[in-house]
Amino acid sequence: MENKLIKQISIFAENKPGRLEEITGQLKSADINIRAFTIAEAGDFGVLRMVVDKPDRAHDVLHDAGFTVSETEVLGVEMSDSPGGLHEIASVLGANNINVDYAYAFATTTEKALLIIRVDDISNAIHILNRAGVGLIGIEDVK
Repeated sequence: MENKLIKQISIFAENKPGRLEEITGQLKSADINIRAFTIAEAGDFGVLRMVVDKPDRAHDVLHDAGFTVSETEVLGVEMSDSPGGLHEIASVLGANNINVDYAYAFATTTEKALLIIRVDDISNAIHILNRAGVGLIGIEDVK
């Protein structure tokens, strides 16, 4: 199961000009590649969530630069890049009483998209998605 878990980096930062530049500059200097990314705004602050190729290194670099950083386990779910692709995943999870805390997605090809999800029961979600034939990517696929 562990090889299907992805460490996501979350950064709590002031919502002001230059903060994103500073964060991404720290990662660039440390040769860390951002593979997926989202920002949630909360007034004067924001939460940046990202999947990177070197999550432990990213955590250390950003922490050492003075940012509030945490790591969370998420799943990388392959889905069809077509109408209803997300609905298929949501249906499997919903029918099995798995709650999605948050998600973000991006297209990887003209046929596939990748959904990053945080769920309330990650080990059960892995089992259910595997049983449904849904492809999961592991951290080795993020590099």
